[in-house]
Amino acid sequence: MTASADAEAAANELTPLADYLGSVLRRLRALPPLDLDLTQAHGNVLAEDVVAPHSFPAFDQSAVDGYAARWEDISGGGRGVGYVPNQSGGPGGRNVRLNVVGDLGAASWRPVRLTPGACFSVAAGAPLPLAADVVVPVEWTDQGMAAVEILRVPKRGYGVRRAGEELPAGTLLARAGTYVSPALVAVFAATGIGHVVVRPSPRVVIVATGDELVDVGRGSQPGQTVDANSHALTAAAAEVGALAYRVGICDDDPEGLRGLLEDQTLRADLIITTGGTGTGPGDMVRRILSRREGGRAGPVTFTQVALYPGTSLGFGTVGAEEVPVVCLPGDTGSALIGFEVLARPAINLLAGAEPVFRPSVRAHLLETISSPVGLREFRAAHVAERRGGGYTVQPLNGGPYTLSGLAEANGLMVLGERVTSAAAGSTVDVLLLDRRR
Repeated sequence: MTASADAEAAANELTPLADYLGSVLRRLRALPPLDLDLTQAHGNVLAEDVVAPHSFPAFDQSAVDGYAARWEDISGGGRGVGYVPNQSGGPGGRNVRLNVVGDLGAASWRPVRLTPGACFSVAAGAPLPLAADVVVPVEWTDQGMAAVEILRVPKRGYGVRRAGEELPAGTLLARAGTYVSPALVAVFAATGIGHVVVRPSPRVVIVATGDELVDVGRGSQPGQTVDANSHALTAAAAEVGALAYRVGICDDDPEGLRGLLEDQTLRADLIITTGGTGTGPGDMVRRILSRREGGRAGPVTFTQVALYPGTSLGFGTVGAEEVPVVCLPGDTGSALIGFEVLARPAINLLAGAEPVFRPSVRAHLLETISSPVGLREFRAAHVAERRGGGYTVQPLNGGPYTLSGLAEANGLMVLGERVTSAAAGSTVDVLLLDRRR
């Protein structure tokens, strides 16, 4: 049997990524909803549809600073104070002059009515006088105080916002599963909503394991590895919208690891560990969490998944509260890919967010690449929009150099299990990373 045939046979023994993800995500449920004050709701996901209890705008109001008037008075059909010669093409070649009978600000509340030939000076947001159907902007007038001369006549309805013209009462403002953005907070507030029912942001605890780990601020030495994982995964969880807690480093001590995980179940909706998922003698996480007790399987199942980089992933529950736990590889690049593939969708599902996966596009490959047989590869890439439409994608460092590639990437190129090479000019799938640069 050839080397390629050996590799293909080995890959056939792995669990397809789609099957694995389906089996994991089916075991998760969105967190129970809670009622939050509007000021605390940003960043959460709605658990219920939200309907406008009141209209927006709530009353007829001016959209600009100017003079509220009757259009027939300024268009030539009414009885203004009089006409004066103009240079801008007003009715009959002359400007209209109206009496200014009062001022209205945004805080004005007494109802007033316009009479023929009169107008009110109004601020943007001020309630309109009854019978007013146009607001002449200040800059289109001589800005008079007792009487104003109209230098330019707007169309009927200009500068006027009618009650409910943007959002009538009863409008469906947002459906369950919608992310509460700052703009949506404004819409809720403007229509009279002070509380919304949301899914809470998942509390995610990140633990790095391994006797070799040392904290950041120093270089790695033989026998030592700087713990980049817990810092990177805490940032990744926060980017998804989770309340992320970095516990730090846990040595390969069975009792210490069990005790740590048990303690963290009291404040976690999801626990992420990194390191120790393989089958080597030092892979303590796998040995401890997959151990059979009382004839029953361990709380966490470790699976060899057709994923590159990082084939070994773990999922299960720990503690009496049965808190979900995701176990990722120790290599930092593989851990970040594992987070994207498994932990990120899990966090989104717990938060009630839809969809749980990142958006993707089809892009034209700029460079010929190869991919491991039988594995679904996620490779760092730079994706760009093409002039005239569509996308191009440039592969970045992958394989053992995945970490450096991810630092530059704004996308993840996805190459399927049957793809061993992709030629320049071919079309591939790319997940879009929502990096804020």
